[in-house]
Amino acid sequence: MSRKKWTSLEKPSLSRPVLDVVESMGFELMTPVQAAAIPLLLSRKDVSAEAVTGSGKTLAFLVPLLEMLSRRSKESPWTPKEIGAIIISPTREISHQISEVLQVFLTHEQLKHLRQKLIVGGGSIEEDIKCIQNEGATILVCTPGRLEDLFQRTGTLNLAGRVKSLEFLVLDEADRLLDLGFKTTINNILGFLPRQRRTGLFSATQTTEVTDLIRAGLRNPVLVSVKEKSTINTPSRLQNFYKIVEASDKFIALLDFLNSTSIQEAKIMIFFPTCACVEYWAGVMPHFLKQRLILSTHGKMKNKRKNVIERFRKEDRAILLCTDVLARGLDVPEIDWVIQWDPPSNAASFVHRVGRTARQGNEGYALIFLLPSEDAYVNFLKINQKVELNPLRNECSQGQLDLKTVLEKLHKLQINDKSIFDKGVRAFVSHIRAYTKHECNAILRLKDMDLGKAATGYGLLQMPRMPELKTLKADNFIGPDFDVDIQKLSYLNPQKEQARQEKIRTYEETGQWPTKKKHKKVIESWEQSKTKKELRKAKKLRKKETEAAENKKGKKRKTHYTQEDLEQLANDLRLFKKLKRNKISDEDFCKEMGIEDE
Repeated sequence: MSRKKWTSLEKPSLSRPVLDVVESMGFELMTPVQAAAIPLLLSRKDVSAEAVTGSGKTLAFLVPLLEMLSRRSKESPWTPKEIGAIIISPTREISHQISEVLQVFLTHEQLKHLRQKLIVGGGSIEEDIKCIQNEGATILVCTPGRLEDLFQRTGTLNLAGRVKSLEFLVLDEADRLLDLGFKTTINNILGFLPRQRRTGLFSATQTTEVTDLIRAGLRNPVLVSVKEKSTINTPSRLQNFYKIVEASDKFIALLDFLNSTSIQEAKIMIFFPTCACVEYWAGVMPHFLKQRLILSTHGKMKNKRKNVIERFRKEDRAILLCTDVLARGLDVPEIDWVIQWDPPSNAASFVHRVGRTARQGNEGYALIFLLPSEDAYVNFLKINQKVELNPLRNECSQGQLDLKTVLEKLHKLQINDKSIFDKGVRAFVSHIRAYTKHECNAILRLKDMDLGKAATGYGLLQMPRMPELKTLKADNFIGPDFDVDIQKLSYLNPQKEQARQEKIRTYEETGQWPTKKKHKKVIESWEQSKTKKELRKAKKLRKKETEAAENKKGKKRKTHYTQEDLEQLANDLRLFKKLKRNKISDEDFCKEMGIEDE
C-alpha cells in the first residue's frame, strides 16, 4: 500500500497550522494507522485502532484532536472553564511524551489559544486543582488514577461541569490500561463524561478486556487494524537475536556483548525482571563499564523516572537498566539495542519490549539471553507471537572476561559494602520468585533451573535462605575462595553503619535482634465492647430526640447528660431488645420500665 502525503488528505482536509507543525517535525508521509484513523475521526466517527508499537499512533489522535478543537473555537471560542479533550494513558512516562509532542503544536501562532495541562501522579493534587482553576485547560493529558481523583473531589473545581463541552476522548495504550487494573477507574471516568463526544481507542493488541471497553465507551465504532505484515507483530526493520548461556555465565555474556566493538557507541535498554534486579545491577555494572553512562529506573522510583529518561534521551552512548514499566510507550528513536536478561512474564511483553527500538522507520536490534533449559522458547515465540529469533553471531569484545575474574570483583564489591550484598540477595530472591509466575510455565520451569549456577551469576557471597532450596538443586554454587563472616560486613554509608552497630549492641545486651516496633492493639472483652456500642447508640438516640424537641420549639438548646442518664438509657435499650426476642414478657417489661396499666 502506497503511503499518503499529509497534504493529500482528502475529505475532510487538515488546516494549515496543523500541517505546518507536522511538516516542521520532519513528517512527509503518513503511516498506515494515521492514514486510516485521521479521516474517520474528523468525520465524527468513534475509532478503535490496533497497530504495532512505533507505528505513529500519537499523531494519529493528536492531529484530529487539534482539528476538532480549532473548528469549534471558530464557532465559539473556548473559555477557561471548558475542557475540550482528554487524553488518558497508563503511565506518567507516556503522558509526558504525549504532552511534549502536543506542546510542539501549541507553540504555533494559530494554536496558542488552546492550552494543555499535564495531570499525573507524584505531584500535589492541590497544585493541579489550583492551576486548572486559575489558568484553565482546553486539553488534559493524564493518567487514570489522578483524573478519577479530580472528578470525585467535590469543591470549587467541579471538573464534571468543565467537561460538558468535551469534543474528544483518547484512550492511549488501552490494553496496557486494562493490564494495570484500571478497568474500574476508566468506567468511573466514563460516567462523568458526556455521551455526545468522539472517542478514539488506540492499542497495540486487541484483548477481550479491550473489546469490553470498546462496547462500554465507544458508540458504533469503526475498527481499524493496521499491521506491517500479516505474519509479523514487531517493526519490520527490527532484527531479533537470542543467545543461550548458562546462568552462571549470563553476566559475563552481557559484559562481553556490551564491550564488543560494534556495540560501544550504541544506545541500549536492558530489561530485568524485578525492581530489585535493576537496583543491584545498576550498582554493580559501573565498576565493569567505566567508559559508559549507566542509568536505571523502575516502578518504585516514582518522581525520579522523568529525569532519568530525559538524561537517557540526551546521552548518545547511555545504557538504561529498567523493568517493564518502560516496556510500553517510551519513544526514543535513537535506541539501537534492546537486551532482555531473561524471558518476560508473558509473550506479549516480549513484543512491547523490543518495540522500543526500530521506531519511526529506523533500524533496530534486540537480544534475549536464554538458559539451555529455555531453548524451546524460540519456537514458542514464533508460534505464539509470530516473532523470528536468530542465534547471535559471536561478537568480539576487546578482552574476553573469565568467570573467576568477574566473581572476584563481585565478591570484593559486596565485602567492601554490605548494601551491595543486601541488594544482590534481594535481586536473586526476587528473580527466582518472578520466574515462578511466567505464563508459559510449561517451558520456563523453575525445577529445570540450577539455582546454584543462578546465584553464582549474581556473584553472591553465599546462598540465601529460601524455601525453594529445600526441593531444587543448588549444588553448583561458586562462592569466594575464603571464609566470609556476613555479620561483620559493614556499610559504606555512615548512617546505615551506625544503625547496624546500634542493633548489634542491642542484640548483645538483650539476645534479640531489634525489629520495627509494632503498635499493640488493645483487646477488649466482649462485654466491654458491647457496652460501648450500646452507649454510642444511646447517645445517638438521645441526640435525635433532643434535636426533634428543639426543632419543635423553634430553638436549639445544648443539653448535658450525666453518666447516670446514659447508663439508664442503655438499660432501657437492653430491655427493648429482650422484649423483641421474647426473652421477657410484656408484663415484666412494663414493670421494669415503670409503665403502669391504665
